[in-house]
Amino acid sequence: FAVSLLSGGGTQPHDVLPGDALGYVRLDLDPAANQKLALFSIARKFDLTRSAFTGDDPRKALFDLIKDDGGLEKINYATDIEPWLGSRVGVAVLSPPKAGAEPGVVVAVQVSDEAKAKAGITKLMGGSKYGVAFREDYALLAQTQDQADRAVKSAPLSDNVDFSDDLNALGETGVLSFWVHAGKIADFVPEVATRNPEALTQIKNLRVAGALRFDGNYVELAGVTRGAQNLDMGQPETSRLSALPASTVAALSVSGLGDAVGKQWAQILKSADQSGAGIQQFTDQAQQRYGLSLPADLSTLLGKNLTVALDSRGLDDNQPRFGARVTTDPAKAQEVVGKIEKILADSGTTAPQLAKVPGDGSFVLASSPEYAAELAKDGTLGDDEGFKLAVPDAENATFAAYLDLDKLERFYLQNLQGEERASLQVLKAVGISGTQSGSDSTFSMRLVFN
Repeated sequence: FAVSLLSGGGTQPHDVLPGDALGYVRLDLDPAANQKLALFSIARKFDLTRSAFTGDDPRKALFDLIKDDGGLEKINYATDIEPWLGSRVGVAVLSPPKAGAEPGVVVAVQVSDEAKAKAGITKLMGGSKYGVAFREDYALLAQTQDQADRAVKSAPLSDNVDFSDDLNALGETGVLSFWVHAGKIADFVPEVATRNPEALTQIKNLRVAGALRFDGNYVELAGVTRGAQNLDMGQPETSRLSALPASTVAALSVSGLGDAVGKQWAQILKSADQSGAGIQQFTDQAQQRYGLSLPADLSTLLGKNLTVALDSRGLDDNQPRFGARVTTDPAKAQEVVGKIEKILADSGTTAPQLAKVPGDGSFVLASSPEYAAELAKDGTLGDDEGFKLAVPDAENATFAAYLDLDKLERFYLQNLQGEERASLQVLKAVGISGTQSGSDSTFSMRLVFN
């Protein structure tokens, strides 16, 4: 019931597509009213899509957008499509019937009139071979009639417990949603099992669900990952992006990397050896000559949280301000940095002179003492409206990234004119954020508009 409610009510493609699907994609061209209004509002900001989204029918808008490039020049929307086409379309990818075979594909198209749908689909297919069968108010299309007939008799995807639980965890499914059982897909890639059986074990039950959602100010790809094994990063600290200076133009904050590297070091070495990277040899030499202890020193340098930032000041005169703040043991971190500087010097590598500021449970590296001092104290980036839209719930995120396009546009707009320039000026910021709890995670990727 919850999945149906969050999906907009009524029969969904996953209610009629086969339940043994490896992956699933759904497009809803009649979503909740707030989603439809936001979709049209954003589409009308861009010259490329403005003319197609002049009415109030997303189906016609999409048809007009793809008609010329999609080979639909001979199709008339009013007579060939509109009389039977519903608002929802779903695609299910099925397991290959045998090893080495191609996976099966079944498409579910919502229809309002079965007879008109048959005629319309025949015209759309243009002589191509296909199979079609009807289930509830959907036409199920497959490569052969036998595949279509089997699909309508299968237990539906909505009866799949993993699928239903994952969509419940995802929440609102927006205009477009997807679900993938990565572990089952990996079963049909022999190279994974042969080269890295441990990795296959970790993702055996891994599933990913996501949704494309619209708001008047942004478009968001949100999702959840569930079921991974032996990827527990404990309870990572929260992101520190909000505490960066307000003049920050780009930043990345990740928690739990230090612990993750320590726990996964044996697997990292094994994977590196298989690729011929020779990390073990470097590790042994670094330990003997410089006292660099891996993975312990690397875990110290990555810390409980690592936040790197680039400031907008200094970009115009090619003197960028950049730096990193690590939540870690500052004395140990300074010692590790010293070892790395010695390795670089002995190898003849010219390394930038970085300012170092140890603090209470933190260590800062930066391009200048002044910027290091700024990173060492709390800033006000979290008060910026664009940041708050791009990185929702930043205070609870365990990983996050932010790019302020308004602060950068003077560099990439200077040689552009006309529609291309106008379209890029609409873009305000990009943000990525999410949480990691045990083996499950959430993520959000947002593109914010002016």
